[in-house]
Amino acid sequence: MEPSAPPRRVTIVDVARHAQVSTTAVSKVLRNAYGASPEMRAKVRRAIDELGYRPLAAARGLRGQTYTIGVTLPDIRNPFFPEILDGITGRLADTDYQVFLGPGGCNDEQAEARVTEAMIDRGMDGIILIAPVSSRPRLEHIASAVPTVVVGRHGHSPVYDTVTDDDVAGASMLVGHLVDLGHRRIAHIEHHETDPTRSEEMPNAQRADGYRLVMRAHGLAEEIDVVSTSYTQQGGYEGARQLLARPRRPTAVFAGADIVAMGVLEAFAEAGLSVPGDVSVAGYDNTTFASFGPISLTSVDQAGREIGGNAARLLLERIADRGKSSVQVKLSPSLVPRRTTAPPPV
Repeated sequence: MEPSAPPRRVTIVDVARHAQVSTTAVSKVLRNAYGASPEMRAKVRRAIDELGYRPLAAARGLRGQTYTIGVTLPDIRNPFFPEILDGITGRLADTDYQVFLGPGGCNDEQAEARVTEAMIDRGMDGIILIAPVSSRPRLEHIASAVPTVVVGRHGHSPVYDTVTDDDVAGASMLVGHLVDLGHRRIAHIEHHETDPTRSEEMPNAQRADGYRLVMRAHGLAEEIDVVSTSYTQQGGYEGARQLLARPRRPTAVFAGADIVAMGVLEAFAEAGLSVPGDVSVAGYDNTTFASFGPISLTSVDQAGREIGGNAARLLLERIADRGKSSVQVKLSPSLVPRRTTAPPPV
């Protein structure tokens, strides 16, 4: 018995015949172009559903659009980045666009470059880069090839849009909260910046700057204590271990991200310290687990979903008009005090 032939793919011609319209009419509906009446659109959409027609992405790309958007995530283990992704997908829900994710590689410029080049090569209509580590010239190279929005990088460029949190204000707010509770020995765990040429644009550097500014403003310059590790749970753990080895242990720790605070809490628990009885701990991002009852982490809310929604909106605008002036959106954070911060021990 000969094997049966594979089923033939449904084509635009099949859709036109089934809907009893021209192929030009079907093409207009697929492109959402001018000139197709509501009745025509309804007939074509019904035929598409009944036949199970799926347009070839490659063919759509030849016509100028693939209706795909690439999003790079530097670290899929960081629970803040899915918050941004939720905002992106929510804003695109009522459009024809589909999101494709690419692991950017945590602090790895080469891995990030491979992912972005693959997205460009596949004809994606736009790219959203979340917390990229590439140099400014590299980002502008990407933006010259495809509409681009950069999330989490400060600084301006004429060729791509940006969405950021006011990281200095957020850090200042958090350190001010700890000072108001009575803390003086406040330490900060930051992400080690490997490239000084981009440091002023990075959120980790801005948060560290905010920490130093408020400490000095309160006359605590001599108490400034910064540990540089990484924005990971392991980085928080290692940073806390370094702080525990100090001759004078801090009474409060400002972790540069919630994921870092998780590692700090782990190290303090191993050392037999209670939080906040022996030492207060605060994070940044207000991720989902920060509000989890047994953790109840004080954190700065930088509205990840709002960041993602703004990024998607700006990208759609740039896809529609490549020549538009660049836009920089900076969102105002808010402090969410919880049970991990309290007055220092007497």
